[in-house]
Amino acid sequence: MANEHGAWKTYGERLIYDNQWVKLGLADVEAPNGERWEYHVVHLARIAIGLIVDERDRVLMLWRYRFPTDQWGYELLGGLVEDGEDPADTARREVEEETGYRPVGEPEHLVSFEPLPGQVTADTDVYLWRKVEKVGEPTDTEEVGRLEWVPLSRVLEFVRRREVLGAGALVPLLYYLALRGSGAAGGQDEAIEPA
Repeated sequence: MANEHGAWKTYGERLIYDNQWVKLGLADVEAPNGERWEYHVVHLARIAIGLIVDERDRVLMLWRYRFPTDQWGYELLGGLVEDGEDPADTARREVEEETGYRPVGEPEHLVSFEPLPGQVTADTDVYLWRKVEKVGEPTDTEEVGRLEWVPLSRVLEFVRRREVLGAGALVPLLYYLALRGSGAAGGQDEAIEPA
């Protein structure tokens, strides 16, 4: 990739802030036009997300508040991949902690992406399950919200209303809908029901 036309050269990076959730670095870079400067780069921990779609073509989502953007909206379930943990295991664990539902069976790796590659590294992996079992109540007290089974037919409406929060929900949902539209997935839609 470094030989591609338009590639930037990187001469190193120094961390100016570092903790378990976020690192901020200044990268010494040279743009294709020959200009060289220090460029801020935010490094976030790897994220794993579980997309749960049931036999009624509904997706399990959490309606919650996010204070940095002062927004209420729908999110998928997921979190930080712990050291040595497989991302699929993280997604499974996070779904159970946030909902009280345990994904059943082996997941399908749906998609991996970087949500803001211009200035942020945040490797994100998404796994799809089509079945869950209720095993208890949510145990993650930070991820408080209203759990809902949302019909996939309503997702685009919620996206237009800016009620689907963040790339971690938008990318998997829109990708899944695109696959479904291509005949790779199918089902029917029902009304929203609390989980």
